[in-house]
Amino acid sequence: MKKIISAILCLGLAFSLTACGGNTGDDRLSSSSSSTESSKSETVSGGKTLVVYYSATGSTKAVAEKIAKNLNADTFELVPEKPYTSADLNWNDENSRVSSEHSDESKREVALVKSTPDNWEQYDTVYVGYPIWWGIAAWP
Repeated sequence: MKKIISAILCLGLAFSLTACGGNTGDDRLSSSSSSTESSKSETVSGGKTLVVYYSATGSTKAVAEKIAKNLNADTFELVPEKPYTSADLNWNDENSRVSSEHSDESKREVALVKSTPDNWEQYDTVYVGYPIWWGIAAWP
């Protein structure tokens, strides 16, 4: 008798788990994949795409170039007129350039070699990449 009751309870439990589980996880995954693929093709075929980035150490540049290659996009690097050196980027040194700029927001206006790409108006989609300094976007 115990075996019959156990079997019935197991079947009931299995039924309730499958009935309550549904397909929502798979549906969300499928629709997410579809929307990602469709937005990628819309971005690529719907007009020109540009990836604008600032990279102090090269990490953001590597990611920006991968994104641009994947999207068949152009790239535009924001380059400070006075490039940051390793010493400038030493956030552990309170006298370094980035520490000084972090402490005094008025110093964050960094002059760029060029701030707008040629033919800016031809781009329909623009992605912007930058490093994070002190929990915010890098200011150059």
